[in-house]
Amino acid sequence: MTAVVIVGAQWGDEGKGKVVDIYTEAADMVVRYAGGPNAGHTLVVGGDRLVVRLIPSGILRPRSACLLGQGMVVDPETLSTEIAELERRGLLVDRDLLVSDRAHMILPYHVLVDTLREQGASAIGTTKRGVGPCYEDKAARVGIRMGALRDAARLRAGVEVALARWAPVIRSLGGGVPAADEVCAHVRRFEGSVVSRLTDTGARVDEAISAGRRVLFEGAQGALLDVDHGTYPFVTSSSAVAGGACTGAGVGPSRIDAVVGLTKAYTTRVGGGPFPTELEDDVGELIRRRGGEFGSVTGRPRRTGWLDLPALRYARRVNGLDGIALTKLDVLSGLSEVRVCVAYRTPAGETRDFPIDDLARAEPVYQTLPGWGPVDGARSLGDLPASARAYVDLVVRESGCPLFLLSVGPDRAATIVARDPWDIPRRAGG
Repeated sequence: MTAVVIVGAQWGDEGKGKVVDIYTEAADMVVRYAGGPNAGHTLVVGGDRLVVRLIPSGILRPRSACLLGQGMVVDPETLSTEIAELERRGLLVDRDLLVSDRAHMILPYHVLVDTLREQGASAIGTTKRGVGPCYEDKAARVGIRMGALRDAARLRAGVEVALARWAPVIRSLGGGVPAADEVCAHVRRFEGSVVSRLTDTGARVDEAISAGRRVLFEGAQGALLDVDHGTYPFVTSSSAVAGGACTGAGVGPSRIDAVVGLTKAYTTRVGGGPFPTELEDDVGELIRRRGGEFGSVTGRPRRTGWLDLPALRYARRVNGLDGIALTKLDVLSGLSEVRVCVAYRTPAGETRDFPIDDLARAEPVYQTLPGWGPVDGARSLGDLPASARAYVDLVVRESGCPLFLLSVGPDRAATIVARDPWDIPRRAGG
């Protein structure tokens, strides 16, 4: 077993940072394959908190090379800031941190357009980090890739073409169009910390897998935010499902051995869009406060709700999940009862499927379970209170996915590893 994908099975914020950090204890390489600085992963080790937006969560493991793949969009300023912080903490000594020269560059006008759009009636709740407009440029074939940092003339020419395209949009939104010189001068401030790290990361990933090294592919956001499979149009601009690891990292599907889906013991969502199990009461606020459900990038409070099992089953299908990692079970401790959505009532009748294109008319069908006491001291499934164990068993049974990992607290040590994804038999043809 050499290649494992870690992917969010909800609307993002499932705790990927902690889970990736745990699994990278055995990984030789960690690769982020999609998204940009809109995906903040919070790592807590020994009470020390670190938030990374671009760099893979595996950066805390000295043995793991960390790569930013070509499917990402990268803000050079954010990347440079993260590199400086990691250097300050001594986390970049004698190790590889590499960036794809084919990844697209987020530039100031992308951030400007994103911000202006979010001030209007058509706002969908983005992080205003320029991710969507950058992916628009990529699809329109006027994007500027990170490799342009090696060539000032190429960078300038690309910026002029892109600005000519964006100028009418910026003006129509009431903004001022930046000058090409201004944009280029801003970006070139970060050449020193970035250019030496640029390479063909796809080739490096292929070499690692061919050599039998363990490679972990780290997703961003979650399956329900995927541009093709999510709750469109309230989605991200990239492929957030497991299949995105192939295009975003530059490897074929036969190279992937296992896929682990992350889900909280409840559900959260940031920004606009349908959320059938949302709690807009004191229980929802309690979960938000206990779970620290505030965006690590924006600080915005996350919407909270009960766990949605039909959505989890949908995520299992579109990702091809081999198992789940269930996080934040401890946040639900102390509630007198816990509810979980097991089906939906729709105009066509009751269904166990996730009615993703008709959520506005779908009504959750809940199962209610008794609550439980503290779980943060549990170090095995047998240590859990009976009610908590029954809840976990229900999630596993109804999702159709075996349990790989259970998180019972924010720290790395508060984790029960039920199954090791590196020990799954290699896929046929892999």
